[in-house]
Amino acid sequence: MHTTLPRRFYTDPDFYRAEVDRFFFTRWICAGRADQIPRAGDYFTRTLGDESLIITRDGSGALHALFNVCRHRGTRLCEQPEGHFVDRIQCPYHNWTYDLEGRLLAAPHMAPGFCKDEYPLHRAGCEVWDGHVFIHLGSALAALPAGPDAALKGPRYTDEPPAPPALPGPPALPALPALSEQLKGLPERFAAWQMGDLRLGRRIVYDVKANWKLIVLNYNECLHCPNLHPALHKLHHYLGADNEAPTACYCGGSMGFRDGVETMSMDGTRRREYLPGLNDAQRRQVVYYTIYPNLLLSLHPDYVMTHTLWPRAHDRTEIVCEWHFHPRELARPDFQADDAVEFWDRTNREDWWISEQSQAGINSRVYQPGPYSDREELLWSFDEIVRREAGRQA
Repeated sequence: MHTTLPRRFYTDPDFYRAEVDRFFFTRWICAGRADQIPRAGDYFTRTLGDESLIITRDGSGALHALFNVCRHRGTRLCEQPEGHFVDRIQCPYHNWTYDLEGRLLAAPHMAPGFCKDEYPLHRAGCEVWDGHVFIHLGSALAALPAGPDAALKGPRYTDEPPAPPALPGPPALPALPALSEQLKGLPERFAAWQMGDLRLGRRIVYDVKANWKLIVLNYNECLHCPNLHPALHKLHHYLGADNEAPTACYCGGSMGFRDGVETMSMDGTRRREYLPGLNDAQRRQVVYYTIYPNLLLSLHPDYVMTHTLWPRAHDRTEIVCEWHFHPRELARPDFQADDAVEFWDRTNREDWWISEQSQAGINSRVYQPGPYSDREELLWSFDEIVRREAGRQA
């Protein structure tokens, strides 16, 4: 019989920090959407642990993920969550200036012969799948010297002034695994939704007092729906999921509608045209997938909803929820999104509440792992990935 995870997997700050390194620094993670930065110089930032990333678009239209750390004295370059750079990125401390690809353009007061080419901003991997921006932090960190003082040579104290260190060369990044290896067959399976054509209609950011894994587990089962989600239960039958066999990279499946229901909204009525690429079967269901570690993808007949998970502590997760619509619908003078947004905001808050109650219960010293039912395969398969990663770290 499969059982839930031990208490420390949810309550131990040291375990949490190591787990974030294992899951979020060795995989592609979803940072947001490309349409959030449509023009050259537009940017948004993402924070994970002590790392902050700037995701921006250069003059050629290419996207870049740059570590938010000046190469001069380490100052954070940008503190705003989103905005626009006018052609370049400038450190507020000593005016070191970079282009939108991260190349150092100006370094005031440096000695003659200083080579700007050797001090670009550190870069993370950055790829786009159907409008979703994915970043990979592990490559840049793996290329750095081991340990915080790895660049220091010689004795700590000496009567002679130390020789100036040799200028480091540009960081050589290890080859990244392709994003396609992590997504497997999902791009083909979800191509009909044409997500790259959709545009943001609404965004809500939630601060949930629960471990990120509890959010993943809650998303991947509907056995709780009759108890917690009366509005959702009117639209889906809680035992109606058609799940794919889970993989090491993702899990999920589809759920059909009850009779007379057209979409997930407050009354089940569809007020927008179907997304143009869908066939009859796809118009009669919602597809729910978790792409590990942080993207919850919900594909509806008339819109797409995404949740991206950003762990903040062992018992706290920031969740960015967005609703994406076809631009033709957004341009209509009578366009409505409130029916879908209100429905899912209510459902989200019900989920966040029970996730926080789960965290509170697991915090108890009397908590012991409990048995999963046969209908919770997606959950224990995810737990097995977590256990396997923890064993690899050990």
